[in-house]
Amino acid sequence: MKASRFLCVISALLVSMAMVSVAPAQQTASMQPAKIVRQMCDYLKSLQQFSYRAEVTYDAVDAGGQKVQHTFDMETSVRRPDRLRVNAAGDVINKQFFFDGKSITLYDKISKVYATLDVPPNIEAALDKAQKDFNLRVALTDLASPKLYDYLSKNFPNSRDLGIDKVRGVSCHHLVFDRKDVQVQLWIDAGGKPLPQKVVITEKNSPESPQWTALLNDWNVSSKFDDSLFAFVVPTGVQKINFLPAQKAAASGQGTESAKTRR
Repeated sequence: MKASRFLCVISALLVSMAMVSVAPAQQTASMQPAKIVRQMCDYLKSLQQFSYRAEVTYDAVDAGGQKVQHTFDMETSVRRPDRLRVNAAGDVINKQFFFDGKSITLYDKISKVYATLDVPPNIEAALDKAQKDFNLRVALTDLASPKLYDYLSKNFPNSRDLGIDKVRGVSCHHLVFDRKDVQVQLWIDAGGKPLPQKVVITEKNSPESPQWTALLNDWNVSSKFDDSLFAFVVPTGVQKINFLPAQKAAASGQGTESAKTRR
């Protein structure tokens, strides 16, 4: 199996759309949306180890302009500063992502292939290298970034605080962030632990305005993870292949969907 085919599989979303666009405005009348997001980001940065699950639905527009919806479940485990694992399984994907402090590995269980990339020894730098060199971006992993708020605060000129809504019985601040091409809705727990509970991203300029929705649940902020959780062990009968460099992916048109992921 060629690396180009593997990139196409990657792009089908372990790897997701426009990923952390969850961003506050730089200026609003009350600054309340920015304050709420800052509280969330500061809390997440304070967590040395945590895990969560997410139920993700996303729209795909076919060649005929028809919009269909797909789903997958994610399980993410983080141990700062240098461990990250994501499992994603759904109707069209079944993948695992590992960062062990030295390398990133992406394993496609359906195609029975994996690829490995040497990266810097911290989460933020490792993800940045994977994005820059291979357009590899993994859904919701910006929640593990210590620079999350600094990045988000620069990107959306308009924001609104719609008050308190409930997500699966949890009272949440319902925030909306807008720019010309993207709208982001974000629900953040209004209790003592300001964790994100739901994200909806709408690509306003794309055909049929597809949406990407994540319901986050089962947060564990007192997790204790062993190194073994983040180590990839090659299963029997699985083939090692290479990631396709970002420039070649863009030239062949295969990097488009991948580019709509973490940032």
